[in-house]
Amino acid sequence: MLQQYKHILVAIDGSYESELAFQKAIAVAKRNDGELFMVHTVDTRAFQNVSSFDSAMVEQVTETAKQTMDGYIKQAKDAGLDKVSYTIEYGAPKTIIARDMPKAHDIDLIMIGATGLNAVERLLIGSVTEYVTRNAPCDVLVVRTDLENKPALASTKKPKPKVE
Repeated sequence: MLQQYKHILVAIDGSYESELAFQKAIAVAKRNDGELFMVHTVDTRAFQNVSSFDSAMVEQVTETAKQTMDGYIKQAKDAGLDKVSYTIEYGAPKTIIARDMPKAHDIDLIMIGATGLNAVERLLIGSVTEYVTRNAPCDVLVVRTDLENKPALASTKKPKPKVE
């Protein structure tokens, strides 16, 4: 029997890798006549060490996220996808993506970029992608290539200048 994914979740964090996951998620949702859910998680732990923390900072981050997500909605609809929505969540991205969203929306596929953090951040707080692949109750597709299936990192690297 052919596997069909009807409820697809894609994690959006503003990285190039999440953009690739979003583009591929549109294609998967269209092929399966599925619904695409996008989630952007505001990691509240990032605000814990800010001494002048106030609600204005969270509001600014939220407003920027809304503008970004509205742009993604438009892209998905322009690509011919009708069933698309987003949510902005607050908390630990790992558990929101791996546990909360799949349970709340009956997600059967999570699409996520290979990396969204730099190497130091991954070392200190751990990879969200790694956590999701180990703990999600559904299939997880880690996107490592662009739409032409070329390695994502290769397409972002600039050629090194020749040394003579």
